[in-house]
Amino acid sequence: MNTGIKRVALLATALALVVVVLGAYVRLSDAGLGCPDWPGCYGKVGVPTAAEEVQAANAAYPERPVEAPKAWKEMVHRYFAGTLGLLVFALAVMAWRARRQEPLQPVGVATFLVALIIFQALLGMWTVTLLLKPVVVMSHLLGGLTTLSLLWWMTLRQRDPLIATSATPEAAGLRPLALLGLVILVLQLALGGWVSANYAALQCPDFPTCQGQWWPPMDFADGFTLWRGLGVDYEGGVLANDSAVAIHVSHRLGALVTLLYLGWLGLRILRVGASDTLRTLGVVLLIVLFAQVSLGIANVVMTLPLPVAVAHNGVGAVLLLCVVALNHAIRPLEKEVG
Repeated sequence: MNTGIKRVALLATALALVVVVLGAYVRLSDAGLGCPDWPGCYGKVGVPTAAEEVQAANAAYPERPVEAPKAWKEMVHRYFAGTLGLLVFALAVMAWRARRQEPLQPVGVATFLVALIIFQALLGMWTVTLLLKPVVVMSHLLGGLTTLSLLWWMTLRQRDPLIATSATPEAAGLRPLALLGLVILVLQLALGGWVSANYAALQCPDFPTCQGQWWPPMDFADGFTLWRGLGVDYEGGVLANDSAVAIHVSHRLGALVTLLYLGWLGLRILRVGASDTLRTLGVVLLIVLFAQVSLGIANVVMTLPLPVAVAHNGVGAVLLLCVVALNHAIRPLEKEVG
């Protein structure tokens, strides 16, 4: 185990989770355009505060006058994201230096993370310059979750107590099931990102029905149109009711599929009981899954309170970490198996 890499990877994972939650907070508090430029804020490293600075900023961006609370939310998110980028670069350098002594060091993952962080920065810029275009906002969210997942995978691969613990036939039989669970969850997270990016979270104000109907009028073709041209300001949403309802209902259906499959998978893990680690992961998976579904329902019945909405995003990220850990635990390291 390379203790230095493990510590940096764990720190980067924790910071990535914070960045994901901060991103959700910025988005849900309508502060995504709190700074109309990038990477600074009204041309400055911080938020303009002096009277003359605010006057100059308002003159330069008359369509986006300074709102300090929103601007600070956006800049704090950028500061944390920038720090995460530096950690990822450091982690890649450390992994490459350690590869001779530790051939199983995941240098490929570390290198990919560097490229991903650069692309994430571009997506962050385009989120602002393209005025919250939904496909960019959703891609930025998925990029953040991918970064989080890969950092967690690297952390686990550093001989963590959660290293792959079992090569039994029972555990091996879970591998395709766990991988399918990961795919289902990622698709559901993408749907959740699409709901948020299109401001469709409150399109169905009742539960379990939607606008008083089990199957209201919906326009899936328009709701899932990814590209709508340039120059459109998407803040607050631009879709017609039927289109936004289609997105919301799709997310609900996806949540049902995810609940049923991951719930069944968690119970199956408990029945297999190949190791204490797997049983623990099964219990944690079921608890986090229940919490996530409960928060999703609470968002609707409580009319999307900000703390609950942010928690829904954060617990969704934790659920992803649980499924990644499960996939890791049933895939032994090569030299442990050999």
